[in-house]
Amino acid sequence: MSKEKPVITVVIPCYKVKGKVLGVLARIPPEVSHIICVDDACPEQSGAFIKQSCRDKRVQVIFHEKNRGVGGAMVTGYKAALTTDADIVVKVDGDGQMAPELIPAFTAPILKGTCDYTKGNRFFRPEDLHGMPGLRIFGNGILSFLTKLSGGYWDIFDPTNGYTAIHARVLRQIPLEKLDPSYFYESDMLFRLNILRAVVRDIPMSAVYDGEESGLTIRRILWPFLKGHARNFSKRIVYNYFLRDFHIASLELLLGIVFLLFGIVFGLVKWSLGEETGIPASAGTVMLGALPVILGFQMLLSFLQFDIQSVPRTPLHQSLPD
Repeated sequence: MSKEKPVITVVIPCYKVKGKVLGVLARIPPEVSHIICVDDACPEQSGAFIKQSCRDKRVQVIFHEKNRGVGGAMVTGYKAALTTDADIVVKVDGDGQMAPELIPAFTAPILKGTCDYTKGNRFFRPEDLHGMPGLRIFGNGILSFLTKLSGGYWDIFDPTNGYTAIHARVLRQIPLEKLDPSYFYESDMLFRLNILRAVVRDIPMSAVYDGEESGLTIRRILWPFLKGHARNFSKRIVYNYFLRDFHIASLELLLGIVFLLFGIVFGLVKWSLGEETGIPASAGTVMLGALPVILGFQMLLSFLQFDIQSVPRTPLHQSLPD
């Protein structure tokens, strides 16, 4: 950092958090210079409540006339944070499930120059899972795998965790207007960080579940999340392996798909003909269908191994101007 004391700005998206947000604000440590609360058209009027009840001079409240979702609220918060001359921007939810006392743990790796973005991981310690609903554990496992595919960060977990910190230099490189405005925002952020080749690190944390109902219901997010992951996966592969670079892994992916599809289609056609004519396929025909499937599968596994080993390791912010 170029300054003697780094400027840390916290962004809090506020929607139905009136009963918890003042407690969150009161616990934000003194190392934080600015606190931006974004009232996302909250029906409880959380923003007005904060302005009326909070005496912390660090706090600024921004109001949305219409609800834009957590991603939309964060875009507003991020833009405002970048005007505060921030070095690091931290996102904390206002529902009390994230301990503000952990903010130094989230900013320390970035200040040390070892990464560009930190995010919470509630699954790091088995002891932290005791208070977590079983359905949430199962759903997070599935979402984590899908996010590894679409985002390219194979060494992180708990992708929907909203406790994050990012270096301001890296934040300026992200097309904020393109960020998904819904609950898919966190996963979309990881995808865009991977495109930039930013370094991401998990921070162990515990979550507090005090009767709050998560907005992440399976019925609500299933299709949008599947569609978003499929879109980001295809974009990441095309950009990283065919537009920005092209190497042996790119060939393995192409040939693997071709061989696998050929073997499957050829095998199905020959099996269908055998069923119609009653004449079983010869050993050579079976091998002609099986061999491309085996080769294609092996090539795709080799590509996947390369992709896993290609997780960014060199922090991006060190090479970016202030």
